Parts: sequence; structure tokens; C-alpha cells
Amino acid sequence: MELSTTISIIISLLIGVVIGRYFLQLLFKKQEQAANLKAESIINEAEKHAEHTKKQRQLEAKEKFLQLKAEHEKEVNQRNNTVAQKENSIRQKEQSINQKLETLNREKQELDVKSKKLEQLIEVNEKKSEEVDQLKNQHIQQLETIAGLTADEAKEQLVSSLREEARSQAIMQIKDIVDEAKLTASKEAKKVVIQTIQRTATESAIENTVSIFNIENDEIKGRIIGREGRNIRALEAATGVEIIVDDTPEAIILSGFDPVRREIARLSLHRLVTDGRIHPARIEEVVAKTRTQIEDEIVEIGERTVIDLGIHGLHPELIRMVGRMRYRSSYGQNLLQHSREVANFAATMAAELGLNVKMAKRAGLLHDIGKVPDDNPELPHAILGMQLAEKYKEHPDVCNAIGAHHDEIEMTSMISPVVQACDAISGARPGARREVVESYIKRLKELEALALSYPGVEKTFAIQAGRELRVVVESERISDAAAEVLAADISNRIQTEMTYPGQIKVTVIRETRSVSYAK
Repeated sequence: MELSTTISIIISLLIGVVIGRYFLQLLFKKQEQAANLKAESIINEAEKHAEHTKKQRQLEAKEKFLQLKAEHEKEVNQRNNTVAQKENSIRQKEQSINQKLETLNREKQELDVKSKKLEQLIEVNEKKSEEVDQLKNQHIQQLETIAGLTADEAKEQLVSSLREEARSQAIMQIKDIVDEAKLTASKEAKKVVIQTIQRTATESAIENTVSIFNIENDEIKGRIIGREGRNIRALEAATGVEIIVDDTPEAIILSGFDPVRREIARLSLHRLVTDGRIHPARIEEVVAKTRTQIEDEIVEIGERTVIDLGIHGLHPELIRMVGRMRYRSSYGQNLLQHSREVANFAATMAAELGLNVKMAKRAGLLHDIGKVPDDNPELPHAILGMQLAEKYKEHPDVCNAIGAHHDEIEMTSMISPVVQACDAISGARPGARREVVESYIKRLKELEALALSYPGVEKTFAIQAGRELRVVVESERISDAAAEVLAADISNRIQTEMTYPGQIKVTVIRETRSVSYAK
């Protein structure tokens, strides 16, 4: 019973497997057919898309071909037009050339006719010139017989006399021009100085007329200016200095020609900013106190200077002026330091020469005292200094040394040339007035080389720190008159080719030496 049940189950399973396999085969066939159909549809769509793309590419190619063809035809037409224009211009040029050739042929024919006439005239002139030469030779022979000279000798004598006459006239004209220039030199020199100051002295003027007051922050600028600018106006009125408040960060510019006033303004600003109370009444009070302090400091500096130099009996006003030198400068050189140097140099030189050392030192200290006062600006500082020294009862030798150290007056004392020489030493030494040593030496060499470039110059010497150039010439080649011309030429070349401070004196030296030995 159990066996028959098992067999029936197995048979049922086999039948189920066969039926399932049959249905699976049917399912696989349907899926295969569906896949084939889908593949055919994809292939058909791809073929259609490829055919569409192909047609589109063909259309684009045709359009591109037509476009290129049109551009090519356009370019060909342009070239054809250009060629046609050039052909027309060439034809026109050929026509103009043919016309010019015809004109030249006509002119050539006319020239041939004229040349024949000229040949005839030349033949006639040659005959006449032969007759003239014969007459000229006869005349020259007669003149040579009368004068006892040949024509060449007479020509040389005439040329020589004309050359000497022209040279003498030129030298006389140069002397007249120089004399006239000397008459108008002062007026022209003032014009040149004014123009030079206007054109080239900007940096120097700024450096010597401007002081910078530094502040911690820009907020203080507003307090210094005040409401509607009343504080800054009060400062300018009290100090006499122009105060410039601009966009410069953390700085205020003090501008004025008087360095003492600038120093008073600087110190006053420092006190006001430190105190914090800035208003017109306080400004006037602080400026007055600062001015008193500066005046006391000036007197103290003057007293300390005369004590250091061992100068006694100097008038208090002169001592104050010596102190004011501390705030003056000359070509960038501090005036007080310069005067101390001159005093020490003059004392040393006077001691070597056996002169009065104290008087020389006194004159050296006071020689530039005329640069300190603000009144009488029309007088040279040497004359003004001499007048001040006379006013305060200085010795006549000291007054003369002060007035004559720039040759404004005649020297009457032995101390005067000593002070003049010491002033030149202090002012002209390299570095004293901001001149680099290399440029200083280069300028001296250029001076000497310039003079040596002239024929007949034997030696050159640049002396007095380049302020004088001495030129030694050969007496056989350069005459006295030519020496004057040479000096003028060298000075003109120096003016046009070189840059230098002050003026340069050119001295041409010519001497004749006759030497003989007794044996």
C-alpha cells in the first residue's frame, strides 16, 4: 500500500516536471521572440537615425560647399577688380611716362641748340681770356719791377697784415665787450640769481624754510585747527609762521624763512599738544613763554660760545647775534659751527704768522655776523656785519676783517687776509657744504682736463677748492693778446659744460725766461 502510494507520488512528480519544463520552454520562446522583436525595432530605429544623420550631414556639406564657393568667387572678383585697377594705373603711368619722354626729347633738342651756341661763345671767351691773361701778366711784371717783390711775396705780406689787423680788432672788440659787461654785471647777475632761485632752488628752499612737527595721531590735527580754524590762525599770528595742515599722516608742516620763529612755533605746538588745552588765549600765553625761553637760550648759546673760544668784552647784543647763528645755515652748513671753525683757524694761522691771536679769533667769530639781522637786507652781509661791529665799538682791525672777507672793501689790516683765507677753508673743504668727496675730486680733474685740451697750454692747477683755475701757457706759442682770448674761451667753456657752486676764476700765466750761465 505504501509502495503504490510512493510510486504514484513519483509519477505525479515526473508528470509535473515534464509539464513545468514544457511551460518553461514556451516562456523562453516567448521571451526570445520578444527580444528578437525589440532588437529588430532597435535596428530599424538605428538605421532610420543613421539615414537621417547622413542626409543632414550631406545637407551641411552642401551648404558649406556653397558658402566656400561663394567666398571664393567673391575673393576672385576682388582680385580681378584689383588687377584691373592696377592695369589701369599702369596704363596711366605709361601714358604719363610717354608724355614726359616726348617733353624730354623736345628739351633735349632745345639744349642741343643752346649747347652749340655756348660752344661758340666759349671759343670767343677763350680767345678773349688769352688776351686778358697776356695783359695781366704784363701788368704783374710791371708791378713786380716797380715794387721789387713777386706776386706770391706781396700776397703773403697782405694776408699776414690782414690777419694781424683782424686779430687786433677782435681783441679790442673783446675788451670793449668785457668792459661793457663789467658795467652791467651787477644788474645782470641779480637777474640771473633771481631766475636761478625761481627755477632750481625749490628743494634747497624747502629744506631751509620748513620744519616738521610730528604728532601721535591725526585726531590732534582737528584740535590744532580749532573751530572754523581759529586756533591755527591764532598760532600763525602769534608766531609769524605759516602752519600747513594737509593730508600728510601724523605730521604738521611749519613754513617760514626765520628759523628762530619756526623753532618757537615748534616748541609752542609741542607744549600745547602735551598740555591738551588748545585755544587762542592759551596759544598766546604759550608762544610768549616759548619766545622768552628761546631768547634766553640764544643768549646762553652765545655766552657759551664766546667762553669756549676765550673771547672777552664782547657787547651783549653781539653775543645774542652769535647765539642766533645757531639757527642759521649757509649752503647747508650751520653758521655758528662755520664761525667757530673760522675763529679757530684764524687763531692758529695768526699764531704761526706772529699776529694778534685774540683779535684774529674775534674777527673770525664775527665775520658772518651780518647774516643774522633781518633789517637792511639790501646791504651785503659783510658790509652790514662791519657796520654792526663799528656800532658796538669793536676794534678797527676786526671791523676791516669783517667787511673785507669778500673783497667788498679794501684790506687795511694783516688780520683781514687771514680771516678771508680761513673762511674759504671752512666753506670749501669737502663735506662742509654737502659736497661728496668723489664729486669734488672729479670736478677738479675735469677743470684741469678742460684747460689742458687747448693748444699751447703747458700746465693747469685747480686751487682754492676749485674756485680758481691757473693755466700756464707756452710763451713761444701764446702771445699776451692770445692769453686774454684763451682765458675768455676757457671761462666760457666752464660755464657751458660744467656744474659748480659759486664762481671760478680763470688765470692764464705767460712768462718768458732768459737764462745764461757765467763760466
